[in-house]
Amino acid sequence: MKHFQQSELLNTLPKQFFASLVEKVGKVVAQGHDVINLGQGNPDQPTPEHIVKSLQEAVEKPNHHKYSPFQGHQFFKEAIATFYKREYEVDINPDSEVAILFGGKAGLVEIPQCLLNEGDTVLVPDPGYPDYWSGVALAKAKMEYMPLREVYHFLPNYEDINPEVLKAAKLMFLNYPNNPTGAVANSAFFKETVALASERDICVVHDFAYGAIGFDGKKPLSFLQTPGAKDVGIEIYTLSKTFNMAGWRVGFAVGNESVIKAINLLQDHMYVSIFGAIQEAAATALLDKQTCVEELVELYEERRNVLIHGLQEIGWEVMAPKGSFFAWLKVPGRYTSEEFADKLLEEAHVVVAPGIGFGSFGEGYVRVGLLTSTERLQEAVQRIRELKIF
Repeated sequence: MKHFQQSELLNTLPKQFFASLVEKVGKVVAQGHDVINLGQGNPDQPTPEHIVKSLQEAVEKPNHHKYSPFQGHQFFKEAIATFYKREYEVDINPDSEVAILFGGKAGLVEIPQCLLNEGDTVLVPDPGYPDYWSGVALAKAKMEYMPLREVYHFLPNYEDINPEVLKAAKLMFLNYPNNPTGAVANSAFFKETVALASERDICVVHDFAYGAIGFDGKKPLSFLQTPGAKDVGIEIYTLSKTFNMAGWRVGFAVGNESVIKAINLLQDHMYVSIFGAIQEAAATALLDKQTCVEELVELYEERRNVLIHGLQEIGWEVMAPKGSFFAWLKVPGRYTSEEFADKLLEEAHVVVAPGIGFGSFGEGYVRVGLLTSTERLQEAVQRIRELKIF
């Protein structure tokens, strides 16, 4: 069979660091070991029943068997506007300030292609979600990293960024509650961000994937709650985490009209919107009572407490995350993050994600997902205790 060469563009895409982790885990599982996988970010709970029922009913409607409107159904965009008004007191124009996305990841990868030219500068968090890098590579743009340090509560310190880099920057990615650190942003930080973006003409893209998941009675802030935020950026929301709809591939971007217009234009050339029945079920998720979301957050908080308290009891000095469904744990000083992850996998059969996979400032940490039962988390703690590392 003839072998066709990949394009130069594909060859420039970042390597998938976690593919090697999956391979390592597969080998240990193949050996017959009981592996507790805390290294992934895939919600473990089912989609709430009322949302599934909404989809089942919508599938039977012949109108949904046709092409959806290119930029999504009006009823879904209006549901998004209603959701943002109810949850965050933010006014969204469904006609001009909403873009329907094939999951949040699609929007995050598309946005550099919408706004940047070859060689343009993008500010990305380090550590951060690796797919930010993918979109930048596809746009042939240039990344500059914003370190997220514990001393600054894992918020970028803009004063530490080279003024020439800030001058050149055209786009900035932020993500709070944060993957991988579990940190949350406060209103003062978002106000500082809006001021900087306005002064420097930087478009802010706030990845709000974990927007519903805040702990200790504190609801995470939407970037768009900040005065002037819509002037300088957008927010990307996904139903994957809030409603356990990861496999449904549905999300949306809201905010600045010019950015939304650019996303819609690109998508007009790529897709014919999302299956209408999924849009109807997604509208149900946004508009119905949010009891299922409240229960989910309580579940993650219970898991967080079990894990963190258990690890602290065995002598591991760790901090509890304030949001998301991840914990960001300091590695014992004698190991790199990858060495420590390998040790836990090979000797305790517990999977964690090495921090270096999220950027150079992730070195010294591992990310642990709260995506299994409290019993399995307790078992993981016990297995780590038996290694006598701490």
